[in-house]
Amino acid sequence: MSATASNRRIALIGNPNTGKTSLFNTLTGMRQRVGNYSGVTVEKKTGTWTMPNSESVELIDLPGTYSLSASSLDERVAVDVITGHGMAGSAPDLVIVVVDVENLRRNLFLASQASELGVPMVIALNCWDVAEKKGLQIDSKLLEQRLGVPVVPTVAKRKSGTDELAKAVEKALATRPTLVRPKWPEPVKKAIASLRTQLVDQRNESLSEGELQRLLFDNKSAVRERLQTPSDEHTPIIEAARDQLYKDGFQPDAAESTLRFRFLNPLLNDVLERQSALKKRSKSESIDQLLLHKFWGLLVFVGMMYVVFQSVYTWAGPIMDLIEGIVGWMQGIASDALVATPMLQSLIVDGIIGGVGAFLVFLPQILVLFFFISILEASGYMARAAFLMDKLFQWCGLNGKSFVPLLTSFACAIPGIMATRTINDNKARVITILVAPLMSCSARLPVYLLLIGAFIEPNYGPNVAGATLFAMHFIGALVAAPFAWVLNKTVNKGRKPLPFVMELPHYRVPQVKLVFHRMYESGKEFVVRAGTVIFAMTIIIWALLYFPRSAELEENVTAEYIGQITQGAMSEISGEIELDEVQSTELEEQISARYLEQSYMGRFGKFVQPIFAPAGYDWKITVGVLASFPAREIIISTLGITYALGGEVDEESDDLRSTLSKAKWESGPRKGEPVFNIPVAFSIMVFFALCMQCGATLAVIAKELNWWWASGSFFVLTGFAWIAAVVVYQVGMLFV
Repeated sequence: MSATASNRRIALIGNPNTGKTSLFNTLTGMRQRVGNYSGVTVEKKTGTWTMPNSESVELIDLPGTYSLSASSLDERVAVDVITGHGMAGSAPDLVIVVVDVENLRRNLFLASQASELGVPMVIALNCWDVAEKKGLQIDSKLLEQRLGVPVVPTVAKRKSGTDELAKAVEKALATRPTLVRPKWPEPVKKAIASLRTQLVDQRNESLSEGELQRLLFDNKSAVRERLQTPSDEHTPIIEAARDQLYKDGFQPDAAESTLRFRFLNPLLNDVLERQSALKKRSKSESIDQLLLHKFWGLLVFVGMMYVVFQSVYTWAGPIMDLIEGIVGWMQGIASDALVATPMLQSLIVDGIIGGVGAFLVFLPQILVLFFFISILEASGYMARAAFLMDKLFQWCGLNGKSFVPLLTSFACAIPGIMATRTINDNKARVITILVAPLMSCSARLPVYLLLIGAFIEPNYGPNVAGATLFAMHFIGALVAAPFAWVLNKTVNKGRKPLPFVMELPHYRVPQVKLVFHRMYESGKEFVVRAGTVIFAMTIIIWALLYFPRSAELEENVTAEYIGQITQGAMSEISGEIELDEVQSTELEEQISARYLEQSYMGRFGKFVQPIFAPAGYDWKITVGVLASFPAREIIISTLGITYALGGEVDEESDDLRSTLSKAKWESGPRKGEPVFNIPVAFSIMVFFALCMQCGATLAVIAKELNWWWASGSFFVLTGFAWIAAVVVYQVGMLFV
């Protein structure tokens, strides 16, 4: 049954780099929605397309795929949506197959597969302008006659042919044309008939002709998951049909491509013969002589990635500072307004406003990153970059598309993890996400600067300090490669990465509107999807640092402080001690330090401190490590509070550096000894270099994968960071 006119659905499908998404953006404008398909992490884009008769239809942008052999999540989604299992249980009313004119034969292979699933079809011959420039002469009317479905030339980026496409779609929704299908040889018909009589899906309905073909030709078909019979029952049935096909002279895994191309070739011969025989090298081919060169291409790539990395790091910096300034300004206003209600003041200032700032501060980096990613993808360079890097990454289970997300994670893992959506191989994408937190993000830089400035530079000078800072940034990167190799051997069970197949698109001038729209969608998705989780984590951490609170503790600290200063130059007014501004500030800082010590987080820090003792941490360092989970740089303000310097200190604070260098153990066998020394400083830096970047990163991993992966990565990285910190401290103490 077709959907009603008010909710018709049309699916866009095509090979990667055919201009499918550009056509989708052109047809829907800004009326788009981005999310994930139910149960998978593949991005779903839907939008509203207004037809010439004023009817609005829902347009679905399916992931780019070369075939419907479901070896990846993208291909599985395409099969499920077209068969009606992926979008509320109903198939789309029509499929538009976007075809690159220059690769007509290969692109129509996908169209031929889709036709078997029983959905009406229209062909959009995209990149028509490129074909004309190269002298290609394709008779679209003859092709339409041969294929049996409307064929419309389009140039998506110029909106050329979109009106004709809309009219063809309107007509096709009424006439429901289907692509001419191949006539299968008798052995194939016999094998399909055998499957038809023995298999039903979970709805207890017979499978369609196309679904039966997917089971026969594709040993890993997504259709298997929808069969009603258990796997151990339906597998012998399918394998028996495939074995019989093999005995009849057809290799099941290769039969489909052989038979479909044997069917398509006669249909296209006359059309393709009308192409001019121009041999002149295209501009794309000329540019590729440089950009794909083994040496010069790699040099250009490194330079370009350096620009991207520096831009994410530097362009976003002033805006991040501005956001932090606005957050601080709002916190100041709220603090003054709520001074009479301390708990509400802390909740609003530190919890809510601080929580919102905790994820908004990452937004500039995400916007800058996706600005460059959009330009590189739209221009056609991203495919070249992935091609260059593929061989360097395959040994550890990654592929060429992993490089940009990992490089970006040096600034922040959040946009880096989000950038993994460009990786087609789901296994490589998972591994890339899991190793991305090992890149040393910008939030760790303040920790390095504080400890290097307090302990390395005073003892060894600026040259050693600079070398230490450089080394800290690359410890995680050095660990990431073997870590990815281990993941490939365990999680991925040593499976070789999927063949890295990528069409090298033509170079194009990016459309400004689409670039900024991509930035907007990515920023919006981060704020809506990850921001809520980050905000919740910040509130929880605030509560653990704030409660419990008792007036008695404040009275005791005040009495102790008064007792310490009564011997100084003080005056009594009406029997009370009058404190000057400096003394009042000192008292408030001591009260804050004691409250933090007695908070649930402080108590938990003391409880788990023995675990961190082998790494040289006292309870104050331990609390700093625990409290820094929402954002790693928070350890600096936490140390400022615990050492009664206030939470406004930063990594450049001379008072904080001096206090840390003079800090003594308060209890235990090391009572009276210095807490900090060179091994402790390196231990802390190594721990921060290798642990999970922050709570925001964990939230994004959970959104991109799931909470099982996120939790597992947190515990594995934390455990590994702890082991490394202990080793660094224990070895370092041998030389002190």
